[in-house]
Amino acid sequence: MDDVVIFDGVCNLCARSVAFILRHEADPRLRFVPLQSTAGSRLMREIGLDPEDAKTFVLLAGGKAFVRSEAAVRVCAYFKWPWKALAAARLIPRPIRDRAYDLVARNRYRWFGRSEACMVPTPDIRARFIEA
Repeated sequence: MDDVVIFDGVCNLCARSVAFILRHEADPRLRFVPLQSTAGSRLMREIGLDPEDAKTFVLLAGGKAFVRSEAAVRVCAYFKWPWKALAAARLIPRPIRDRAYDLVARNRYRWFGRSEACMVPTPDIRARFIEA
């Protein structure tokens, strides 16, 4: 299976993050799925997470699930330079990273807004998204 990012499809910050990943990825290796979709909900349940709890960002890679700040840091390894250097955030202890992550996650709708519907990929990137 390809490496997959499960994201909150109605969160504006999350949709912008996916767009950022698509622009800065070194090789098109990541696939994406909104957790509100049938496939996203199924994947969340398969890894033991509640699809109704949209407070986490998930990276499925190498047969493992990474969540919260660990997922975000690991996604940076897919970037081309200089953005790949963001992976150095892994040097910050995980409890500190996760507290910062949780602060943003709790406030993301208030700070960045929310869409009424999931992000709809453009035709040129549609193949990178997992559908039901």
